[in-house]
Amino acid sequence: MGLTEWAYSLSESLLSDPLPRRWAHSLGVAKRARSLSPILGDDAELLEAAAVLHDIGYSPAIAATGFHPLDGARFLREQEQANERVVSLVAHHSCALLEAEERGLRGALEGEFELERPELVDALVFCDMTTAPDGTPTTPSDRLDEIVQRYGPGTIVGRFIQRAAPEIHAAARRVEGRLVQASADGQPM
Repeated sequence: MGLTEWAYSLSESLLSDPLPRRWAHSLGVAKRARSLSPILGDDAELLEAAAVLHDIGYSPAIAATGFHPLDGARFLREQEQANERVVSLVAHHSCALLEAEERGLRGALEGEFELERPELVDALVFCDMTTAPDGTPTTPSDRLDEIVQRYGPGTIVGRFIQRAAPEIHAAARRVEGRLVQASADGQPM
């Protein structure tokens, strides 16, 4: 079984029944990841696998700390012996260090999982933050607004996402710039 086939199967088994909306979002994020293949080269499959797996830490079957990037990454590392680059992307997706800080878990996240290459971190931020909860495309601004509205501005998630907004917008601009450049050059960057 290939990396992406395994990732889709695992994510579906953990999310589709208990959290169908989260599963739809994960499928949308993976679809967005596939659209970035012109700028990813050999890392396209890696990003797609991380994209479909990025929210598995929400699954009631594996949630332990209540912080889904950490729970998902620990599960992938300890139970699945997954590719360490996929694990790192899941652990650090969408500015997770800032949320970990809000939760008092930054030391655990940083200590256990290395950051992946910045271009791939940006790409996963872009995919997650341009995909609505139902899996449809959206803009980073609309996605950030939706998160704040859903959780509330004074909650851990609300505070974190507001702090992360400048970096999320910057990551989206960097990815969009790479897509424009790749289309002009006709090759991966």
